[in-house]
Amino acid sequence: MHDIEPFFGWEFNYDSNTDERSPFYEAEYDTNQYTNTIYGYYIHPYWDFIGSETLYVKVLMADYHRKFVIMELIGEWNDALHNDIMHLKRNVIDYFTGEGIIHFILIGENILNYHGSDDEYYEEWFEDVENGWIVLLNFREFVLREMNAYNLDSYLIWGGILDEIDNWRTTNPHKLFEFVRKEVEKRIALF
Repeated sequence: MHDIEPFFGWEFNYDSNTDERSPFYEAEYDTNQYTNTIYGYYIHPYWDFIGSETLYVKVLMADYHRKFVIMELIGEWNDALHNDIMHLKRNVIDYFTGEGIIHFILIGENILNYHGSDDEYYEEWFEDVENGWIVLLNFREFVLREMNAYNLDSYLIWGGILDEIDNWRTTNPHKLFEFVRKEVEKRIALF
């Protein structure tokens, strides 16, 4: 786990620790000492702590003009024991919705498991982005099945091509947003 770094290829576009509007503004990272762990396994120090002992994030892109954020996640998303959605919502998402962000892209390749609870924070988040959306990209199939069992598909968008965007690292973040936006609009138009 300590070898899994958050994606850093877009740092020339955006760096969350230099963004005064980010919850991670002025965060410092000590690459000589690994201190954060998930279930006793050290993780790379570039992952940002959100208050949860099982879920960490990295904000890869925030565009306040186009109102979107792209985040990568690592760990076990555990709402049952650690209320990870509360930590994510209160300590990260609320900062960005307060700055007008209404489109969220969460990249979940490194989410190893999901344990659900109630949907209160998901519903609140969904209401906060009334004219926007929350998209999950590249989450593992069994994780999505578990999320579906808790009816989170009422609040979050996933599936189809959104689970197969393997080239997101080689795509410009704005092009990725536009691709996802068009896919979401197609789905919304069907309803």
